[in-house]
Order: sequence, then C-alpha cells, then structure tokens
Amino acid sequence: MKTEITELLNIEYPIIQGGMAWVADYHLAAAVSNAGGLGLIGSCGAPASWVKDQIREVKKLTDKPFGVNIMLMNPEADEIAKVIVEEKVPVVTTGAGNPAKYIGTTQEYIDRNMKYNLHCKGMTKEEKKKLKTYYEAMILPVLSPIVIGKQHPFPHIPNKVLQIGLILKKKEKISFGIIGLPKDVERMIFLSGEGRRYVLLEDIILYFCDELFENYTVEEKAVLCITRSADINPDDEIYESTDDYRTHMKKIIKMRARLKPVRLEIEGNRHKENKKYLSERLNISEQDIFKSQAPLDLKYVYKLTDKVSKEERKNGCYRPFVPALNRDFIPGVSVTKQILEEDKLLSFPFDSMDTFIELLKESAKDKETLSIKITIYRLARQARIVKYLCEAAENGKEVLVLMELRARFDEENNINYSEILEEAGCKVMYGMEDYKVHSKVCLITKKNSRGIYYITQIGTGNYNESTSKLYTDLSLMTASEEIGHDASVFFHNMATFNLQGTYEHLLVAPSSLQDGIIKRIEREKMKAESFQPCGIFMKMNSLTDRKIIDELSKASNAGVPIFLLIRGICCIRPGIPGKTENIRVESIVGRFLEHSRIYAFGVGDDTEIYISSADMMTRNTRRRVEVAAPIYDPRLKQRILKMINVMKQDNIQAQVLLANGEYTTKKKREDNMNSQIHFLNEAKRLAPKEKTQKQNLFYQVKGIFFGKKKLRKK
Repeated sequence: MKTEITELLNIEYPIIQGGMAWVADYHLAAAVSNAGGLGLIGSCGAPASWVKDQIREVKKLTDKPFGVNIMLMNPEADEIAKVIVEEKVPVVTTGAGNPAKYIGTTQEYIDRNMKYNLHCKGMTKEEKKKLKTYYEAMILPVLSPIVIGKQHPFPHIPNKVLQIGLILKKKEKISFGIIGLPKDVERMIFLSGEGRRYVLLEDIILYFCDELFENYTVEEKAVLCITRSADINPDDEIYESTDDYRTHMKKIIKMRARLKPVRLEIEGNRHKENKKYLSERLNISEQDIFKSQAPLDLKYVYKLTDKVSKEERKNGCYRPFVPALNRDFIPGVSVTKQILEEDKLLSFPFDSMDTFIELLKESAKDKETLSIKITIYRLARQARIVKYLCEAAENGKEVLVLMELRARFDEENNINYSEILEEAGCKVMYGMEDYKVHSKVCLITKKNSRGIYYITQIGTGNYNESTSKLYTDLSLMTASEEIGHDASVFFHNMATFNLQGTYEHLLVAPSSLQDGIIKRIEREKMKAESFQPCGIFMKMNSLTDRKIIDELSKASNAGVPIFLLIRGICCIRPGIPGKTENIRVESIVGRFLEHSRIYAFGVGDDTEIYISSADMMTRNTRRRVEVAAPIYDPRLKQRILKMINVMKQDNIQAQVLLANGEYTTKKKREDNMNSQIHFLNEAKRLAPKEKTQKQNLFYQVKGIFFGKKKLRKK
C-alpha cells in the first residue's frame, strides 16, 4: 500500500503504533515494524538509560523504521532527546508538552552530521529539478536496464559491483529487473552550496528508475552487491601439463570473477521479494544475506578528503608521522658494517624500513656479496626491494626469490614482479606444492679473505613498504653464523622441496615450529611443578591450534602465569577454574594494525624469545612454511621484554577477554598507557642525529680493528 505516510516513513502500511507507557517496549515496537507498520517505544517516565537500552534492543530485532515517543513532562526529557539524536532514531513523536526546543536540537544534529550525503527525498524541489536534468543528460543515456525473461536470461553479476534490483509487476505477473551502475559516471554528484553536499549515483538511479519501466509497476527497488568466493584452488586440474606454474596462476585468477556467490548485501528498507528472488537465483542461504542502511561500497569516501578543510583534518585525523631511523644505526655509516658489529632490531611502523632496503642496496653493489636469497609473500605496488634485487642480479650476484603466487588478492602483483625479476636474471621459485610459503627470510651470503659469512634478516611482517607504515612488526638483522647457517639450510630445503629439514636454531613449520612451541610450554609447566620462576607471553593475530591450546591449558593448571596478546580470533576462554585460571587474554586495537608475533618463555634474563611470521593457527603451524627466529643478543632481549611490559600496561587501546567470551575495557589510571603512542614517541626521541664525517670515520676504523662481536647463545 502506497500513501504519503508510507512514502514519508518508508513503511509498508499507514499504521503507527501508539507510545503506550510501560507497554510499548522494544518487543512491541520491533514486532509492529517487522509487520510493516511503525513501531514506537514509549519513554513515559523512564530514565534516559532505559530508553537507550530499548533503542539498541529494537535495532537487534529489526532493520525497519521505528520511533520513540517522548513524554515531555519526564524530568529526563532533555537527556532522552540527546539519546535519540545519538542513536539516530528515524522517527520521534512527543506528548504532554511543546516539542519546539527539541526540534532545534535535532536539526542541529542533522546539519552537523547528515547534510553531506543526501537522499533525493530530502532535497528541495529546485534541487530535484536540477538533479533530474543531470540524470537525463549524463546518466540515462548510459544505463542498460534489463527485465529478466525468456529472451533476457539472468545475467552474470560481477563481484563487488553495485546493481539496482527491481521487482516489477505487469498484469499480475511478477518480473525481476536489473540496472548496472555505469562505470564512467562519477559516484558522487555534488550539489550547489558549500561544495560538500552530494548525492550518490545509485541513489539518483534508484529515485528516477521507475521511468525506465513504463509498462510495469515497480513494487520494490534496492541497491545490491554480490561478493563472490575468492578462494581459488591452484591445484585444480584445468591447465595443460606444459604450463608452468605462473601461467597456471594467471588462468586461475581469471576464474575468480565467476566463482560462487557467498554473500548478498541489500541497501534499503523494501526488499522482501528482491531478497527471495536473488536467494533462489544465486543459491544463497538466508544467513548469507545482509541488509544495510549505509552505502554498500564506501570507497568513494577517500575522494572526500579533498573537500575537507585543513582545520577539520587537524581535528579529525591522527597527527602525521614519519618512521624514524632506528636508534641503533648511525646515519651515513654502512648498514652492513653496523650489523656485523652487533644484531639490530627494527620495529615497524615506528622505525623505517629504509634501513633494510639500504642493506639490499649495499649488498647489490658489494664485491663481497655472493648471493641474496629471499622469500616474498606480499610487496608494495611500487617496491624498491625489487629494484635492488634486480640490480644485484645485473651485477652478477646470484639472486634467488621464492615468490608465493598464492598470496590472496596479491596474486597478480606477485606474478608481475616475478616476471620483472626473471627478466633481470633472478632465479624465481613459486613456493611449495600444497604449502604456502609465508615466512619472511632474507639471507645475504658474503665472502672475504677470512671465508664465508652471512647477514640474515628474519621478520614478522611482509617486505611491503606501504604496510610497514601501518602494521606493527619486528625485523631482526643479524650476522650470527648459527642463524645464517640455518637460513642457508632453509633455502636449500626449499629449493629441493624438503619440508622435513632439521634446524639447530630456527623453528620452521611444518617440521618443527609446533613441536618447538609445545616443548617450551612444557618446560615452563615443569618449572611450575618444581616451584621455579616461570611464565609465558605470546603475541599473535589469532590462536586456533588445538594442540597449542591444550598445552597452554595444562601449563595454566600447573600454575604457569600466561599472558596472551591476541588481536583477532582467540579459541581459548581465560579464567575458567581448573582449566585456564592462570591465563589472561588481551587484545590491542589502535591506530596501527598489531601484526608482530612474539613468543617468550621464562622469566627475566632467562627468557627465551622468538619472533615469527606465524600465528598459532593450524594453517600456519602445519600447512604453511613459517619461520621463528630466536633473539640471542641480550640487549635486544631486554628491549623486547620492555616492549612486552609496555603492551601489558596498555589500558587505552587494550580490551580484556572474559571467561564468558566477551571483551571489556581496562580501568583507567593516573598513568594511562597507550602502547602505540609510547613506541611512536620513543622512536622519535631515540632516533639518531646525523653524525659528522669524522665520527663516521672513527666508527668504520673501530669495525675494521675489532670486527664483529660473537653473539651469545642460550
């Protein structure tokens, strides 16, 4: 049924439920709205907190319009009005008083927060007239509406491309119509005024599209977006036996656009028949259909930055920062020489990746360099790392790149770079059959009059110059002969498809990582049983490995204090008596994406620390090639232990996981700690200043006479 009321309120029937005191709660309001009317919560004499809870409960039960009735004699009417504005309640009714003063509050909120992204219904007649002229001149000529029928079969709907879906009626016969958004028309159409008022392209088409179907009555219309599976299977036998793996991956990637739909998103209130029709056509279950009141594709928001004033940017954005030069490096002195002197640790994004890139640059030119071997999972779109690897190959160095072509959504980028590297003379391998190579290892082999020596870099994050400014990661650079030898064995094993190689110092999945972690958990458990100091700290993105979880539970029962810092998925419930009572789980979510993996076992100077590319997930510990590197240098050990202590103290960004599976905020203190801000400020404070040429010469002479320090092993 269409009336002015239904059009105004976006409801199916012109029925408005009364705001009955203590009767019209969220149950009744949601039921009426779901039935097609307008449900109302009656605030009566209730406190604002109760009204807020009721609003949030309604939102859980319905995505359709609802409202709140304010009894203006309520002493908390002012607070209730603020709640209604904050919760963006679509409809408000009032009683027992004059609502004039609240109208101003609501309008102020609209002006401040909702005046930019407009819908056609909320525009003036003059604006609608101008918009229609624009629609007819610039949009209508490039639209391709289709009515599905015998002559027009259901089309292929691309992945993540917005469409307009319509339910059409003609002589009691129901049909489905579809309109694709034209690619060459700007998504945001700006209106006259201050320059930031705009209407989205899909809203304009949605508003005027009835005219495209003159012979039909438009029963429903909504914006649609289909997400297709991205889980391509490189092992499908769809390629010729003569294809190399890179050619095979190119063919596989092309298939992604036509893979099975896994999600349907619908924007709008009236979509019942759209939902039913598409569910059947796309073979998508009810639980995979999501309704939204927000635009389905928010990429256009990035273009709005040009419309934001400097003052607004200053108030609404993080302060810009430039990653600092690592505190341990002296500017102007060879990075290679400094690593030979002592181990170095980069902490991203607080430290710059430029230091590692400089190492590659030096090694590409250094006469002592014999080879550079590296595993690559993801790279930036413009990667200087590739430039210096190519330069090394062109200079006659042996360059071996183990490029993982199955890095999800980076397949094309990695294929392109693999071709560039091969053309430059690099040897390129494409990972291991059935196992993704997710490790971050770079081995530089050098030779001088004293023999072969190594410089090894092992990190927790990708060699991606863009994400290194956004993700927290650690990168160890060492001249340790022991670690270098293990890294050499690792690359030999990868080249010969040997996944079961043995290593003295590195923990490598799938052969030794899981067992190595379990062994160290068991050691702490034995310490607890013999009343020795013990402890476990593990930082990762996700914890799902059942064997690791079981061993952590056993250690907890033995009395080992365990602190887990897990940003994402955590399949262990802390604080359960007799099972996990000595386990604490926290999650830090802040400006930067927490990405480093740190595994520490023991207490104080006896702590054994590993950094790794691997989460404690079965896919990482058993089905990927991963590497965990020990931290032997006592100085770096202390630095990481201090980092751990700071993260434990974080009470601004950190959330605590409770035994019931819910997260709660930590209590605020006088000495509040934001760990990411702490590390950022510390990096700035400790960043080295430019040294004089005389100081640099002294350092170089020191390195020549004293050589590198022998690292201590546990």
